[in-house]
Amino acid sequence: MKNIYKTSSQGYIEILDGIKRKTLVFGEHTLLAEFKLAAGKIVPLNNHSEEQTGYLVSGHILLFIDDKQHDMKPGDAWAIPCKMPHSVQILEDSVVVEIFSPVRKDYLP
Repeated sequence: MKNIYKTSSQGYIEILDGIKRKTLVFGEHTLLAEFKLAAGKIVPLNNHSEEQTGYLVSGHILLFIDDKQHDMKPGDAWAIPCKMPHSVQILEDSVVVEIFSPVRKDYLP
């Protein structure tokens, strides 16, 4: 279990072109991750068995959840149920923080 995180510019993993992820902390039931998203990129349609709750720290994205479009700006937040199809179109360089529950095993450092 990694339950303390101190800020660092290290540890980002490029998971897709222009999409970087860093796992910040995780406990028994939740995992907190930060994403750096480059303008003009797309997170393709996906779904997974973990619930996903997010917060847009900076930037501008279009979030698609179950075929519904949501125009998200800094301070906006969302919750995506387990196995719900979703994707993201990145309009500006953006930073997103998300919680996954249960812990996403594929996001463990």
